[in-house]
Amino acid sequence: MNFAQRQRDPRKHLAGIAAVILFHGFIVYALVTGLAKKVVDVVRAPIETKVIEGSGMQFYHLRVAGSGLKIIVPVTKAEENGMRPLADDGMIDELYDLLRDHEVPCDRQTWNRRYRGFMEKIRTGSLFEVGEVYRDLTLLKSTKNLSHGERQMLQTARNLVIRELSTVKATPESVVAAELDSMFKD
Repeated sequence: MNFAQRQRDPRKHLAGIAAVILFHGFIVYALVTGLAKKVVDVVRAPIETKVIEGSGMQFYHLRVAGSGLKIIVPVTKAEENGMRPLADDGMIDELYDLLRDHEVPCDRQTWNRRYRGFMEKIRTGSLFEVGEVYRDLTLLKSTKNLSHGERQMLQTARNLVIRELSTVKATPESVVAAELDSMFKD
């Protein structure tokens, strides 16, 4: 068989291109919807330089905690994709002040309106917004039963706050969790 004269099937190329587009669509979806907000682990060297079309580009190598999904993000697009630096000591103190403030107005919205509002706050990726969701749902839990979605959101917000604080403070997650739980004991 003469492989040089055999024509390639263009449908195979289209399938490959479609697979690449779907994969990239998933990555963008994960970054936009907050699935990638759980990214805290760094794979290999945190920044790698690759030559693309003759110019060097730097990339962050990240791994989504829990799922093990690896993501490579161009350094120039990091902020655009929702990445931010870890909290510093001042931000942690402000977060603790926020969590200790239990004088929150009573929320009379239905659970689905509260859920949408809290989801928007979590999607921002801001430590303070996520901390506020954690505080508000924890306080609400002490006065009424949470819906299934609210319970899951409380767990998500709690895990996000715990992971960031344990990473910044280089402290085990169990210690940070106990510290946060003590703020809500009566």
